[in-house]
Amino acid sequence: MIRYILTRSVLLIGGLIVASLLIFLALRVLPGDVAQVIAGTQGTPEQVAQLREQLGLNEPLPVQYFSWIGGVVTGDMGTSIITNTRVVDELAEKAEVTIPLGLMAMAVALIIAVPLGILSAIRRNKVSGTALNVGAQGIAAVPVIWAGMVLILIFSLWLGWFRAQGFPRDGWEEPGEAFMALVLPAVTIGIVEGAVLMRFVRSATLDAVGRDFVRTAAAKGLTRTQALLRHGLPSVGLSIITVLGLQVAGIVVGAVVIEKLFNLPGIGRMLIDDVGARDLPLVQGELLVLTAVVLLIGFAVDIIHRILDPRLREAAE
Repeated sequence: MIRYILTRSVLLIGGLIVASLLIFLALRVLPGDVAQVIAGTQGTPEQVAQLREQLGLNEPLPVQYFSWIGGVVTGDMGTSIITNTRVVDELAEKAEVTIPLGLMAMAVALIIAVPLGILSAIRRNKVSGTALNVGAQGIAAVPVIWAGMVLILIFSLWLGWFRAQGFPRDGWEEPGEAFMALVLPAVTIGIVEGAVLMRFVRSATLDAVGRDFVRTAAAKGLTRTQALLRHGLPSVGLSIITVLGLQVAGIVVGAVVIEKLFNLPGIGRMLIDDVGARDLPLVQGELLVLTAVVLLIGFAVDIIHRILDPRLREAAE
């Protein structure tokens, strides 16, 4: 098992290096000149040239890359071109919104997907089970931004239960208001991702129902539902953990869109604004952090899966 963890760790580090290189190169091929953006339309060619020199944009790309990645390793992601603040400080401030939003969205997705997915599998031959399955497929196809606008219309404008946009100025110093500001955005992401996850839960449950140990338990006097709940849920849980890890990417993408829609000061909204401003140090840091989160959660899910599944654990030893 230790050897497997070490191997996966090496692959994780390699994935982060490749991701950093792709992020760096992708931002360098975007149209426009960062120095020209900062200088503005009134900037003279001399001012633009001076800015390029100050920002190191005249250096060869390999020099720029290793300078940036060397700083990342030491905890220095650079300084924002526009605001002149440290990228690490900006990310830490915005993460106070994005991380709770992602965790709340994941919780909503699980609350929706697990019971309804199991129920739709148990009642698969009944109208209610079919209706749940069809409903999940329909909701899973809904763009998250459209779902957000519908929920704003219903719960903010019509019912007035939640604020439509914004986050408390003092952040989590006002925990009640901060939490309520994230409820509707989290529900928006959680409903769509929960519908996707529910289909996997249903499939895993149907697979568990057909397993020999569940049929044996049913033959000993338990109903099929009782046999599933007592003996089949562990295998369903393993499938949920695996799929949930894959859905982290969907939650991250959903957070980028939803933070902009709900005007939340998180990493997603900051990313969109900084791309428009061509603030390369901030955009590089934001993309690298979001990519690292996805890769790290995938790594953690893989290890947890190996630990919980005896067959995989034995194969790794």
